[in-house]
Parts: sequence; C-alpha cells; structure tokens
Amino acid sequence: MFRALLLASAAALVTGPVLAASATATCSTSPASKFQPQSALEAKLKGDGLTVKKIKTEKGCYEAYTIDAKGKKGTFGFNAETLEPVANAEAGEG
Repeated sequence: MFRALLLASAAALVTGPVLAASATATCSTSPASKFQPQSALEAKLKGDGLTVKKIKTEKGCYEAYTIDAKGKKGTFGFNAETLEPVANAEAGEG
C-alpha cells in the first residue's frame, strides 16, 4: 500500500510540471485583422469558471486579468490569433 502511494506521488511530481509547461504558443505575428475577437476569449475563460476583469492586446497577445471562484486574481496570456495559452502572461509587453 505504501509503495503504491509512493509511486503515485512520484508520478504526479514528474507529470505535473510537464502539463503546466504545455503552454508553448507565442504571440501572433499576423495583422490584427486575423485576431480572434476578445469576446471569444472572454467566453472561453467564463466557461472555465473565471470572472474576466479586463483583456488587453499587446503585440499579438491577449493579456487577460481574471478572478476565480475563490477570489484569487490571475493574469493569463494568449495568442490573439489562435487563443492558445502562452507560457508568459506578459509575453506581448516590452
């Protein structure tokens, strides 16, 4: 029993960072006319149970400011063309 618990814990430690690091998209280099509407991103985030406070566009990325059901604030970055998450929420800045 202890061995099974130990193995399950080790597997979670190994796969957890891999799943979290799956956001490998970069900001879009296409013109703004190719971007998805911000309302599509807002609907996606609301579907995930988040309250959207603000979405701003910066150099091919959407930066979304949200609050979850527990009141925790979050900032997330998305490719503005594909709405794929980017690893760095502030990727379009600078």
